[in-house]
Amino acid sequence: MSNILEVKNLTKVYPGGILANHDVNFSVKEGEIHALVGENGAGKSTLMKMLFGMEEITSGEIYYKGEKVNFTSSKDAIDQGIGMVHQHFMLVPSLTVAENLVLGIESKKGIFIDKNKCIRETTEIAEKYNFKIDASKIVRDISIGMKQKLEILKVLYRNAKIIILDEPTAVLTPQECEELFVQLLNLKKMGFTVIFISHKLNEVKRLSDRLTVLKAGKTIGTYNSDELSEEEISKLMVGRDVKLSYEKPSITPEKEVLKVSNINYTDKFGIKKVDNVAFSVSDSEILGIAGIEGNGQSETIEIIAGLLKGETGTVILNDKDITNMSVSKRRDSGMSHIAEDRMTTGCAPELTVSENIISTSISSFSNKFGFLKGKVVENHALEMIEKYKVLTSSSKRDIKSLSGGNIQKVIVGREFEASSNMLLVNQPTRGVDVGAIEFIHKKILEKRKEGKAIILVSADLTELIGLSDRIIVFYKGKIVGNIDNSQRVEEEELGLYMLGLK
Repeated sequence: MSNILEVKNLTKVYPGGILANHDVNFSVKEGEIHALVGENGAGKSTLMKMLFGMEEITSGEIYYKGEKVNFTSSKDAIDQGIGMVHQHFMLVPSLTVAENLVLGIESKKGIFIDKNKCIRETTEIAEKYNFKIDASKIVRDISIGMKQKLEILKVLYRNAKIIILDEPTAVLTPQECEELFVQLLNLKKMGFTVIFISHKLNEVKRLSDRLTVLKAGKTIGTYNSDELSEEEISKLMVGRDVKLSYEKPSITPEKEVLKVSNINYTDKFGIKKVDNVAFSVSDSEILGIAGIEGNGQSETIEIIAGLLKGETGTVILNDKDITNMSVSKRRDSGMSHIAEDRMTTGCAPELTVSENIISTSISSFSNKFGFLKGKVVENHALEMIEKYKVLTSSSKRDIKSLSGGNIQKVIVGREFEASSNMLLVNQPTRGVDVGAIEFIHKKILEKRKEGKAIILVSADLTELIGLSDRIIVFYKGKIVGNIDNSQRVEEEELGLYMLGLK
């Protein structure tokens, strides 16, 4: 197979001299599945954004089908046959599947969109590539797995020959992952080229023909996937052996820390998102919450954290009714919260790393006149950066300039170091590398050992099963399973609950 895409000495320097990629060399053969792996901050996303025309190249060259190209926008890349499916879906929830598929290049009858033709074209392309999808459904009402299919079909509809996938299985059930793998392998058989970024090394091994490892913005090398073990790949990524199975000593809880009773919530579209939910969690207990995204677990956590107002129900924390308390009062009562969306509710993107670290405890770093103690703030920030292994050139950098995984470590550090005994931990390792996953998991288990009560929401079932003492499963706003995890439940069984089949 010949190279369809080749990158030579590609370098990207952001303003302020921040080096994201340095002399990267990378090539992809036509008709292969090629994985891109590396730690957070290794430059994977920046490289893909340059290939897709979203970031300007500082120096170096990109060759596509043997010719040098210079994409100044994603439209240039799409026009040449390169498509990208982002980790966070680029869909309009209020439009139908068909309307999303053709958005921007719709067929028209006069000045109006030809909706029947849009539905027909969507059905035809779905059948062509064996993607089961309902063209007439509103996107907010379809499953995450179907949204993933729609994003891939959008790329195919625009005649892409290369499909870039960023963390494609981050929010899928095991059953949905299996279906996606079959579809990707079928696309490969049909001659398409797939580049995918993943931190799940079992997927990398299973799907890819070859893989390229990036570290600190540079290419470590390209390897045949079947010639490396998962352990060898992770060692190339982080420079050491990584262990993701842990000794979890048995601890008998002594008291109930949080009790949630009869929580109900209906969204602005009139959809019942939380339906009479009730549960409790005790000290030294990790309560795992499983569920396909959109089944009410996120809204439940936001109600507990004070970000959403439930229609009915009570939230009791440390024997105190906090149902109507503000977020800050809940924190004062002993609650910390690692939010699901790190950029929207987890951090303030325009503020610096140090400002984000102290953002929930400003009074502790202020003098009697209300001014921040600059040196105290800086020393604390540097201590936290070191303790939580945050990769940043300075505590004064805007947090938005860090990689997703390093932003996550700042948030985890801030919340775990607070003086609280109830930790709401929502998707703590989404989009972070295997070394950071190991680090965050150990911190969660440390907090359990310290006697904290922990609610862990995760789309990663391996993570849930490995850490949780008990797991509850959400489906259509209800709790449909309450599972003792002392004997380690099987992922497939959890998947059946999550799909409403059990």
